[in-house]
Amino acid sequence: MIAVETSVRRESISVKTARKMLGRIRELVPAGVGQGHEGTTTDWQRFHAEHGDAPGAGERILERAGRQFGTLGSGNHFAEFSEDRQGFVWAIVHSGSRGPGNMLAQHHIGQAKEFVARQGIEVEHRDLSYLIEGAPEFDAYIADMLWAQVYAYEQRASMMSRMLEILDEQVTFDEGRRINCHHNYSEQKDGAWLSRKGAIAAGVDDWGVIPGSMGAATYIVRGKANPDSYSNAPHGAGRLMGRGVARRQLSLDEFKAQMGDRAWLDRDAKELLDEAPGAYKPIEQVMKDAETLVETIEILSQFVNYKGL
Repeated sequence: MIAVETSVRRESISVKTARKMLGRIRELVPAGVGQGHEGTTTDWQRFHAEHGDAPGAGERILERAGRQFGTLGSGNHFAEFSEDRQGFVWAIVHSGSRGPGNMLAQHHIGQAKEFVARQGIEVEHRDLSYLIEGAPEFDAYIADMLWAQVYAYEQRASMMSRMLEILDEQVTFDEGRRINCHHNYSEQKDGAWLSRKGAIAAGVDDWGVIPGSMGAATYIVRGKANPDSYSNAPHGAGRLMGRGVARRQLSLDEFKAQMGDRAWLDRDAKELLDEAPGAYKPIEQVMKDAETLVETIEILSQFVNYKGL
């Protein structure tokens, strides 16, 4: 997640302008399964010059990494413009390491399966295979994982640059707070590897971005370093329904009503039904349950929502 506060007042952006901004996001930020730029961007070239190739990447991974740098995936990934409680506009992007991260992960999952077989290690299921620290395969995995996490961070920043360009086309503004917030990632901490799945760091100096569903609020928070949670907090609303169940059970008309007058991909509502608010837990309840973990600083309501199909 990345969220940027601006000096723009929400009332300065008309419904017509919001629709125009949504169209511009579609033009500048490719989104959806397997989608990418037609070629490589200057943002990718700068990233590649600074960080190089993933150590274990082959030509196919690198080609996709270049095309997908600065793009959204599908599912719950999004780019939004939102309004805070004081009426100021924020830009928000949620995306990860895209196809390259998945390809690297699949490669190392295969390496782990081969490793336990070669070492004669018995596992309850092949998908529970693992690598042991100190083994060359472990070091190779860590190197690729860390590269993919930097890729995710920097490609979100690339999309945020496009979002701010789009806003700048409509109104002059100053940038305020910029918050970067990882979830579903690993880091070395106190001599061990810590993986946060469905969680964000919530130490006393940690700022976080906790989104609900499309149509629901996003919370800007600061951690309370609660020792009972190991200084962690939830990363978002989380699903109530699987995608197939949501498509079968949720009402398309109710979904459209929940989105109200927001600028969103309403013509593609049927394809987005599995992302409807009803498919997710109420973010208000999630945040109430997390009161001992984080302090709410801002509550944002989106007025432009863009997702990959």
